[in-house]
Amino acid sequence: MAPAKKKGGHASLQGKKPSNTSKAVAKRPARKRQTRIQREKEAEALGEDAPKKAAPRTLDNTRESEATTVQPDDEEILADEAEDEFAPIFSDELRPKILLTTRPKPSAELFHFISDLMRFFPQLYYYPRKSFSVKEICTFGSNRKFTHLIVLSEKSKVCNGMLISHLRPSTAANGLGGPTAFFKVSNVIPSSDVPNNGSATNHVPELNLHGFTTRLGHRAGRFLGSLFSPQRPIPGTAGGHVPQPA
Repeated sequence: MAPAKKKGGHASLQGKKPSNTSKAVAKRPARKRQTRIQREKEAEALGEDAPKKAAPRTLDNTRESEATTVQPDDEEILADEAEDEFAPIFSDELRPKILLTTRPKPSAELFHFISDLMRFFPQLYYYPRKSFSVKEICTFGSNRKFTHLIVLSEKSKVCNGMLISHLRPSTAANGLGGPTAFFKVSNVIPSSDVPNNGSATNHVPELNLHGFTTRLGHRAGRFLGSLFSPQRPIPGTAGGHVPQPA
């Protein structure tokens, strides 16, 4: 029997010689190492006359200054924050209580993300969406002293958005007082899919809100920080648990 002929369009890559580009890429680490050694030798030979090493480029030192950037101790900002809707939470007069729901008819995959959120946020409670409107859910939440509402959206059984609203007391119209923000969610990996994952502790997460330096940034950072109860600073850390923009 004659051997079967190979079909066209399936060229074999075995024995293919590396291109000049691949060789050049492979030599880059060696060239960088030689250049670094040469600079160190020159600096050692010059001694104190050696030029100072250039500071590395980072996001912080290359970021363009914003006209709306404010200082953390700005008196006007501190006065506004002392009287805003989040002041009772940051003064520990009110504990945050979060109502979590989803879009109508959520997929089963979304509940893995919901389970992680319930372990992450203190005082978070899930309620099925059913056929209720967001307006009705806001009224329901404010009547039961919830401070925030989170609504998860999804596409193709993957969470792609998170709507967060601050709720007012039941005396306010419909309980929805604002502010309201929508955050895009991407690359969600449930904790069950993380290799060698462990159980979460009951510690309140420490928030890193550095970089919220503009007036709008202070507002957004304070909004996110209001989802957690303020805690005393942890010894040995710069800012501790207190969720304040820096």
